[in-house]
Amino acid sequence: MKRYLLFFVLLISLLLIVLPAAAQVFVPGVDTDPQTLIIDYHRVQVDIENQIATTHIDFQFTNIGERLAEGTLIFPLPAGAAVENLTMWVDGQPYEAKILEAEEARAIYNETVRRLADPALLEYVGMNAVQASVFPIPPGESRRVEVTYSYVLEVDNGLLKYSYPVQAVGLRRAVDQMAISVNVISNDPISNIYSPSHNIAITRADDNLSFRAGFEAANYVPEDDFTLYYGVESDTINVNLLTYRESANQDGFFMLLVQPPISLPDDAVIAKDVIIVLDQSGSMLGEKWDQARAAAAYVLENLNPEDRFNVITFSTGWRTFSMEMEPVREAEDAIAWINTLYAEGGTDINGALTTALNMADTERPTTILFLTDGLATEGVIESDAILANLEAAAKPNVRIFTFGVGDDVDTFLLDAIVRDHHGASSYVRPNERIDEEVASLYNKISAPVLTDVALTIDGVQAELMYPQQLNDLFAGEQLTIVGRYRGNADNATITLSGTVRGQEQNFTYSGLSFRENAGGEPFIARLWATRRIGDLLNTIRLNGESEELVNSVVSLSIRYGIITPYTSFLIDENDILSQEGRQRAEEAFAAEAEDLAAEASGAQAVAAADASSSLANAQAAPAAPQQPVGQAGGGGAFPAPMATSSPAGAMLPPAEPMDEDGEVSTRMDDSTPIQFVNDKTFLLIDGVWTDTAFEPDTMETQKVVFLSDAYFDLLAQIPELADYFALGERVIVVYDGIAYEVTAE
Repeated sequence: MKRYLLFFVLLISLLLIVLPAAAQVFVPGVDTDPQTLIIDYHRVQVDIENQIATTHIDFQFTNIGERLAEGTLIFPLPAGAAVENLTMWVDGQPYEAKILEAEEARAIYNETVRRLADPALLEYVGMNAVQASVFPIPPGESRRVEVTYSYVLEVDNGLLKYSYPVQAVGLRRAVDQMAISVNVISNDPISNIYSPSHNIAITRADDNLSFRAGFEAANYVPEDDFTLYYGVESDTINVNLLTYRESANQDGFFMLLVQPPISLPDDAVIAKDVIIVLDQSGSMLGEKWDQARAAAAYVLENLNPEDRFNVITFSTGWRTFSMEMEPVREAEDAIAWINTLYAEGGTDINGALTTALNMADTERPTTILFLTDGLATEGVIESDAILANLEAAAKPNVRIFTFGVGDDVDTFLLDAIVRDHHGASSYVRPNERIDEEVASLYNKISAPVLTDVALTIDGVQAELMYPQQLNDLFAGEQLTIVGRYRGNADNATITLSGTVRGQEQNFTYSGLSFRENAGGEPFIARLWATRRIGDLLNTIRLNGESEELVNSVVSLSIRYGIITPYTSFLIDENDILSQEGRQRAEEAFAAEAEDLAAEASGAQAVAAADASSSLANAQAAPAAPQQPVGQAGGGGAFPAPMATSSPAGAMLPPAEPMDEDGEVSTRMDDSTPIQFVNDKTFLLIDGVWTDTAFEPDTMETQKVVFLSDAYFDLLAQIPELADYFALGERVIVVYDGIAYEVTAE
């Protein structure tokens, strides 16, 4: 997919056009080695006002070599962009640039690709560009570049998208200081805010007509382009749709962003009941018990005015603060009561939870916060029996949220409880604080907006949606749903239903478009695969492994490049794309899956439960595995030599790593390099970037020689191949059922 945005290409290797070693032309006194340049800082300030996005970039590079450096700066431009300022400062003097129309830019791109034997620019063919001469840079001196450009953001299914190319094919080094700041002002209230690429901090204005989003990092090796989506509020609960389809012949992927109101007045908040169930057993003695009491105090101090509560502590038996649900005015007495208790005795999980369930009022939404650090040792101790007793006592309006403290908890029991009672599990590891984990969750669920949530989609066939079980909606908490769809519709309807104060409510969103042809947002495919793998791993843990589950996990991991501790075969297996290699991977994972289903407690079991839950609830697909970043002379930080980066992926290992004898090797640190382009995964196999959709045992490739006339003719016929061919000189990609292979000769 082409990126319609400003992209720093070749900034002397992203600003310096450098000939490859085999074809370098050395000019006396001029250094053509890109490693002599470091990027001191890269700062991006984005101001978006009513769909008009103005981007200001400020970066500086320094020549740490011993000779002059020179080259040409080429900036492909987004469609409709207006360059307001491009300034290169040399000894305080500004230098202007030239705007190239698309056809002129195409000629320059093609010539540059041919001359450098570097296909990095291929994806920008057909776009306008800015070209500027870079004067020789003396050793030890710096050059600062400022660029400002504007363009109009388009609205798609109620969402606006802004992108900025943090990573680039030519960027073969770390940035000492990286900062992106986005300031958005809107005439209409803003609903969803979502970034699939970066962990951003978000600050909203009180009137909800503006927000700021920011990202900062030091010694930053770019992993992905910066992408930000935000929606304009249209209903009490806002729903926005994003879709992706690799081709018209395949099923599509979709993402729904569901945003309740950011905040509610007190009289609009649904009154709820909260029951805190605290493990008071002897193993909690000390810091854990102090933190548990602090966690309970935080919840009680932050109840809404119309809420009610109770507290149950359990060890050998259980105690209750009150025999009935109490109003908020009694919270201080409850805190004082908890502080008189100390940890002792065993662990009666069944008695405490069934008591809490029996207290629940069927007329009010009820939240149970259950915290324990061990296995059941008193009363009913068999997990299946506990689950059966809870099911018998359960009421449909009750949600149970569990907190497993330490590594001695029964992860199967805790995860089964939240599965059966519409909650969520959290694991507090030995280096984490109980009170912080509980406070973080409670802040998210403190203000219910809609309970008993259900979703229907009319107009297309939607399936394999995650999360499979929709939780209640809470003020300020966005719900992200991903799934697959068949067919297409320009006027699909989505209905969100639920209960508000005992009354059923329906929210209908019509006129939504599910894409018919290829295109859209490729990240959705990998996010869907991530969540599906997490769900499959949880199913294996709780229900046991089967051949069907094992095959599904292996297939998804290979196709979408999802690497987990249990799917590392993707980079460990030499011939993973062959039938024999795949069979070995399935056998290896089957053994791992058997262990997953056998270990309910202990550090490994808790880590597995935590990891599976993180995947199943992921907001973004995992990045590619990183190789260590080395140090260049003069203090600049660089990846390993000749490291490459895909148009939509992470900085990765060298394209042609050398073994100890100096020969080209397809292995580095016993793992296969991997790159992501759009929704595809590529592995470096025998020096060829190979699409994991390629089946070497059954597929024949259509070959084209790198940089030949036929190579450029093919790109002119199928421009979509440019993104994949930009990986390097040797590539195999499966597009629309045909395997294309770029060869050296």
